[in-house]
Amino acid sequence: MNITCVVGARPQFIKLAPFFTRCEELNHKVRNIHTGQHYDKNMSDVFFNELGLKKPDKNLEIGSSSQTKQIAKIILGLEEDLKRNKPDWVVVFGDTTSTIAASIVASKMNIKLAHIEAGLRSFNRDMPEEINRIVSDHISDLLFVPSDDGMTNLKNEGLQDKAVRTGDLMADVLFHFKEKISDAILERYNIKKNDYYLLTLHRPASVDEPKMLDWMMKEILDLNKKIIFPVHPRTRLALERTKFKDNKMILIPPQSYLDFQSLISNSKGILTDSGGIQKEAYLWKKPCYTLRTETEWRETIKTGWNTLVTPGKDCLLEIVNEWKKPDEHPDLYGDGEAAEKIIQEFEHQFVQGKLSKH
Repeated sequence: MNITCVVGARPQFIKLAPFFTRCEELNHKVRNIHTGQHYDKNMSDVFFNELGLKKPDKNLEIGSSSQTKQIAKIILGLEEDLKRNKPDWVVVFGDTTSTIAASIVASKMNIKLAHIEAGLRSFNRDMPEEINRIVSDHISDLLFVPSDDGMTNLKNEGLQDKAVRTGDLMADVLFHFKEKISDAILERYNIKKNDYYLLTLHRPASVDEPKMLDWMMKEILDLNKKIIFPVHPRTRLALERTKFKDNKMILIPPQSYLDFQSLISNSKGILTDSGGIQKEAYLWKKPCYTLRTETEWRETIKTGWNTLVTPGKDCLLEIVNEWKKPDEHPDLYGDGEAAEKIIQEFEHQFVQGKLSKH
């Protein structure tokens, strides 16, 4: 079985690790194409090194640009690679620009396509990620779904026959690397356990509009709590334009996987506009306050561990003060065996030859 994986952003490198490693252990031919969507060393290289991933077989080096230009560059570069290497499957992860571009190429080249982390829906089509998810799911041959909510969404769209509930690869990574997580980053920045909130902001809707970024900063500072803020390159530029400065907020560079997990696990809670970090907070049983009007990880809202904070409207301080720890913490994302289940399904499909391109 010959598989080409396409990744380009931090969350995808994490999801790739258990799947790629297990494929190699089973002697499947597997290649990794890095689109170059995230190219900062702190957002890319460090994850490959720390998670034991080999250097990408090819880097398309698309760099920073508009989403449309990035998609075009990925399509052109990936098409040439797939022509040469002729994989049986192309595998995409999540909902990024790299995801949708690779999905289009595989579909147009009549190569079987699998989407890992399928079925997520925020039901807000103004978000580019939502379009990426929907299109990738509908043109894929095989959908690997992390949660029951995802399966329900796909059933509602008539896609249940090609969907498999596997659990979440990020749970695999956490279970595998948990013992390697240390407190070194706390010592490095003189941070005390359970004495801070961890903040991440990176979405264009949050940081590109000065008025919205000002609202975010005001609400966060009104908490009057220590804030640890690993700053995304996009966000750093936005903050420099506002000349933002505050002594209660400790700005640090983007962190490696293990150091970031340490920051989550030792925090009082998470403030974020990210998708995957909502899930990581849930896995660590930490309260998450999502600075968005909706989320694709809706099951975390239902359990009470995640709370939406509507930008420009809600009072973050009130929401944080009113939060009560839920009595239960359901197993939403599996037992750390998602990679094994995904590969078993690939092997079944490969042997049976059941799938055909529509």
